Amino acid sequence: MTAGIETTHPTGLAELAGRLRRAESEGVAIEPIRDALAEGGVAAAYAVQRANEDAWITEGRRVVGRKIGLTSKAVQAQMGVDQPDFGVLFADMCLADGEMLAAGEVLQPRVEAEVALILKKDLPEPDTTLTELIAAVDYLLPAIEIVGSRIRDWNISILDTIADNASSGRVVTGTRPVSPSALDLTAAGMVMEVNGEVVSVGSGAACLGHPYRAALWLVRRMAQLERPLRAGEILMTGALGPMASFPPGASAVTSIQGLGQVRIKHEEN
Repeated sequence: MTAGIETTHPTGLAELAGRLRRAESEGVAIEPIRDALAEGGVAAAYAVQRANEDAWITEGRRVVGRKIGLTSKAVQAQMGVDQPDFGVLFADMCLADGEMLAAGEVLQPRVEAEVALILKKDLPEPDTTLTELIAAVDYLLPAIEIVGSRIRDWNISILDTIADNASSGRVVTGTRPVSPSALDLTAAGMVMEVNGEVVSVGSGAACLGHPYRAALWLVRRMAQLERPLRAGEILMTGALGPMASFPPGASAVTSIQGLGQVRIKHEEN
């Protein structure tokens, strides 16, 4: 355990949360914090995440949705867990198709392709059904999540990534809304290119079999925590394929069958 940190006590968790906030604000990654979180486990890691969420809200940042991670069974096995994880999305994390990611804005950035759900109804019930979720979806958008890690060299465990807001960075969404009844998301194919080279291929089936299955897990979890998803919010459903490096100067484009394309360029240093 990290010297001087008692993570069964709120003071210790607050200190770890502060380290992650400073890493983001100063643009300097820190050493892994998993040893300090080991005694408290996943619950302690989420306590750190929530402490930072509350701190950022106090600073004036606005919550606009949630993201789900670890939707691949293979990645779950690699991390030693049997369920996904989640993080919070703030308004200042959202970019539109074709915008520029400023240099240094995300630490150690990587990109992955996802389906974004935009809600038209609140989903406050912990036992929300699939049909209730479907009825609450206003439209779909193709999306790129720019993931980033405040942990040096992406040397992360499940405890590190949960505490670090599920390794969130930025979210890039397309601009053409698509009706949720217009396509079969399970079979929707995805291709992502970086600098014209194909770096990731997948489909909707990568998200726990269907993006809605991943979304339903997240909706229920957030309702249980009394932080439910609300009308107008973004729900990022998880990667459709492997993530790829996104260095300064790079351009990424994702094509998702039935949803269209979304693009992002990373500013040169």
